[in-house]
Amino acid sequence: MLPMLRRLPRSLSRSFSISTRRAAGAPPAGGHSDEIAKSPLLRTTAASALRTPGLTFDQDEQAGADGERECRKTNLYQAIRDGLRATLAADETAVCFGEDVAFGGVFRCTMGLAEEFERVFNTPLTEQGIVGFGIGMAAMGHTAVAEIQFADYIFPAFDQIVNEAAKYRFRSGGGFNVGGLTVRTPCMAVGHGGLYHSQSVEQYFMGAAGLKVVVPRSPIQAKGLLLAAIRDPNPVIFLEPKILYRSAVEQVPTAAYTLPLSKAEVITPGSDLTLLSYGPPLSTCITALNLLSNPPPPLASHVPERVRQAKVELIDLRTIVPFDIDTIVESVRRTGRLVIVHEAGMTGGVGGEISAEVMKRAFLRLEAPVCRVAGWDTPVPLAFEKPWYIPDAVRILDAVVDTLTY
Repeated sequence: MLPMLRRLPRSLSRSFSISTRRAAGAPPAGGHSDEIAKSPLLRTTAASALRTPGLTFDQDEQAGADGERECRKTNLYQAIRDGLRATLAADETAVCFGEDVAFGGVFRCTMGLAEEFERVFNTPLTEQGIVGFGIGMAAMGHTAVAEIQFADYIFPAFDQIVNEAAKYRFRSGGGFNVGGLTVRTPCMAVGHGGLYHSQSVEQYFMGAAGLKVVVPRSPIQAKGLLLAAIRDPNPVIFLEPKILYRSAVEQVPTAAYTLPLSKAEVITPGSDLTLLSYGPPLSTCITALNLLSNPPPPLASHVPERVRQAKVELIDLRTIVPFDIDTIVESVRRTGRLVIVHEAGMTGGVGGEISAEVMKRAFLRLEAPVCRVAGWDTPVPLAFEKPWYIPDAVRILDAVVDTLTY
């Protein structure tokens, strides 16, 4: 573990200016992110894809004669479609529905499914009705996969999700359940969605006991976590980051498989600091760590030589509710430092709940206060969504340096 280092003056933190942000490279204000497309987090070969930790193939999915399994170059929306198709093909009770779903959906995640399965159909524009219908289908024993066209519009269905779906098993004393319900919805920012098409909503469900909330970081993760969510005996909110739909491309196994829910993944092991995130910010965290080890000239004076070799443990939370506190605490007990990054606003966010648990379980092992890097406590702006509202690499670097030098 790093020795105690002198804390950086806050004036240096504030001096990360426009020029330094440009040096770090801001992503374009569009539906594509080069930072994500070129991220080392993506598994671009079949061999690396098949080594994904926790990947479990269905028992009826046989490997080839040589023991190998087929993989295909797939972006995230195609991975979601493959997961939905696998569900519809294997489960005759499965239904998939939502606004424009039969036409392929706004992001093409259900493209062609209605032609193959009559159990894929459109609904009226009524989020409360969509989720209420899904609850009824699940209560009758169906596997119901409902789509809310944008996460920003999940709020009209909030009562159905929180007061009905989440409590259905509890209020019946275990006699009934709607575990067959999965609510899919695109979420987070793309650079130009503004206040009604770029929101992160996961924090609003943190206190809804009975729900699970999942956010994938890549196509392999999306397919495996979606199939696990659909098969889980609890209702699940499955949040799909829009920026990943086309930017994230991997070699994805064509067979059906699952990845574990409520299990964080240690992406990069380390001993000096734990960096925890989920979804698109993970790629930004990688950029920040590259700036830490090799800062460009505009940033070099703000990154002490003695922290540039710090070994940072990067963790993907994956399941937001209930989150894997054991993996987080085990990591923090070793590193003594924790930085949490998420797009959602800081107040009432996921980072606050994790911070409280870490303080309770590992307080005496902490070498520095838990640090949070989040979206600002404002509506997502129509201008400067990136890089000003969403945590960028320089803000994350600032937090990492500040924590290492506390």
